[in-house]
Amino acid sequence: MSVLSSSDKDAIRDAYTAITDARGLTPRWGQRQMIAEVANTLALLSPSLDVSDSQGSPIAVIEAGTGTGKTIAYVIPALVMARALNKRLVIATATVALQEQLVHKDLPDIAAGSGLEFSYVLAKGRRRYLCLSQLDRIMARESGGGQTMGLYPDEVAPALARDALESYGLMLDALGRGDWDGDRDNWSAPINDADWFPVTADQGQCSGRRCPNIRNCSFYRARDGLQEADVVVTNHDLVLSDLALGGGAILPAPEDTIYIFDEGHHLPDKALNHFASYCRLPSTLSWLGESRKALAKGSPLLSTLPGLSAVMEPLPALFDDLQLRVQQIAEQAAVIMAGAGDFEEQLRFEGGVVPDDLKQATAALAGQWARLNGRLMTLEAGIDDALEDDSFASVRDELEAWQMAVGGMLVRAEGVLSLFKDFAADAAEESPPRARWLKRRADDEELAIDLHCSHILAADILDEQLWQRAAGVVLTSATMTALGSFDRFRARSGVPEDGRYKIVVSPFDYGKATLHVPGMSSEPSDAPAHTEELITLLPELLHMDEGSLVLFSSRRQMNDVYDGLPREWRDRTLRQDDYSKQEILRRHRETIDKEEGAVIFGLASFAEGVDLPGRYCQHVVIAKLPFAVPDNPVDAALAEWLESQGRNAFMEISVPDAALKLVQASGRLLRTETDTGRVTLLDRRVLTRRYGRAILESLPPFRRDLSP
Repeated sequence: MSVLSSSDKDAIRDAYTAITDARGLTPRWGQRQMIAEVANTLALLSPSLDVSDSQGSPIAVIEAGTGTGKTIAYVIPALVMARALNKRLVIATATVALQEQLVHKDLPDIAAGSGLEFSYVLAKGRRRYLCLSQLDRIMARESGGGQTMGLYPDEVAPALARDALESYGLMLDALGRGDWDGDRDNWSAPINDADWFPVTADQGQCSGRRCPNIRNCSFYRARDGLQEADVVVTNHDLVLSDLALGGGAILPAPEDTIYIFDEGHHLPDKALNHFASYCRLPSTLSWLGESRKALAKGSPLLSTLPGLSAVMEPLPALFDDLQLRVQQIAEQAAVIMAGAGDFEEQLRFEGGVVPDDLKQATAALAGQWARLNGRLMTLEAGIDDALEDDSFASVRDELEAWQMAVGGMLVRAEGVLSLFKDFAADAAEESPPRARWLKRRADDEELAIDLHCSHILAADILDEQLWQRAAGVVLTSATMTALGSFDRFRARSGVPEDGRYKIVVSPFDYGKATLHVPGMSSEPSDAPAHTEELITLLPELLHMDEGSLVLFSSRRQMNDVYDGLPREWRDRTLRQDDYSKQEILRRHRETIDKEEGAVIFGLASFAEGVDLPGRYCQHVVIAKLPFAVPDNPVDAALAEWLESQGRNAFMEISVPDAALKLVQASGRLLRTETDTGRVTLLDRRVLTRRYGRAILESLPPFRRDLSP
């Protein structure tokens, strides 16, 4: 039953009719279904709706098959409803390519053709913008007029190259002329991370509205634009960052926002990564030493500020104690790793239970580290107060530098403290327990070990941060289900059961394409034999005059197959890692445009988000079912937890995940309504295993050519 008002319904219908007429489009049934689903979901926010009439949470999960035209299907109803409800609209994507398509093509087209008047802006994080204050200090240091501190020794080069300094000078000139807005993505020349990072600031280093460069601040200019726009386009990570900061720090407040998560199937994994904690032990030791030296240099000034003498005095001893404790933990971790074997790169603790000695050591360190955090917070607050006091005007520049430096220290210290607290926590009180593991880095140092901790399901994180706070949420992609069910996504994301779930089928005629499973004598479990059979079969399966995409689950197998092919096939094959992804796609299209055949060999990144319509891809070959490699500690911990409950982790995790990835991979074939071609799967387990039939039935309804 719809709760959509007649006026909203008319506004949505009129806008949709206008844009389809303006662009000469034929209205699609699936697109109209999705429009109705989005509109009815957001109508649940209506203040006129009686609580007793509630039809569930204003959250929709929509699987929109390829070709649905989902951008129009969510933008038009969401715009109309956001305006009617006095809410802001935030559209978040998982990839830069889709953000750019939205800002530079889709939204301008909708604005021009729908009759809806709205403004839109692209939102990015602080690190995408130049910080004038940081740049000023670096240039002053290089001219002998000041000093800056390297607080991130593992991430920032110790000395800036001459070409970096030349780039900084060009940036200042471009800003002064008004030819550049300070956005890294709009800079005319490539710039690497090592050169860009020093001239940016994170939240802790940014002094905000007190900064002397605030009027010319690229980030704040962009942020101010967010306050006026009807639609904010951003990425999943920035939404999660804003929510972690309390919401409304960068983006509109969640309670006033309708979120659209395009490529929404990525959101649970993004949330796990964002809220995970880690500590690089060697670089943390270096950072402690650098910070101790830096604050010792600043002590003559900082100790003169009101109330800070008592804060500064114990810091040297505290830093020394922390260095000793971190060193001891590094030694303990090295012993534990040695017990796992010389060739093990990581060691996951079963059930998330950290060995007692290491747990006690991290608990003690967490207590001391909390003291450091407290003193850094007090120090930062004291500097902030001094910046407001005219009696310190003569040292204002120095205080501003220290405000940024201490803010940066505090951000890093808080991140490290989070890890130590997580390692010291009692896994028995967690349900499910978090994953905790050690990872050996590729450095020569014996103690080059990282500590990691992560939730294994994002359900609780997203429930607390998003589902309970947002005004409304729509999540959509072509692969929201696995094995025809939303269960996998619901379990991982925690989307409320009373949300709305809808599958909108693709308008494409899958009968124009064929799924082929040829007869084979090898099993993928016998990697050498399977690889040899692929080397034999591929020249028979591929056509010399076609565009083909061959997808592998293993880099080693990809390289072995490539090396084993006849020269004539190697010459026409572009292999992942030989060039960038974009360069491979460019060269592939260029070859096809010359009426010649071309082949791409790719891994998982080519199985999703690659658009090769028509002749660019008439054949997708999938080497084997894309079961995940069992080396991800988060996935392993999740499987372990399910098994401890008497559940079948293979059937609940591995099979649905492989089915979803197979659908994504096969989705590279038909990209327009006129496309034809074939998908070849070189893995007969879809026919010989019980789970294989379930995977096979989850694929689009291709014509079947299944060899007995």
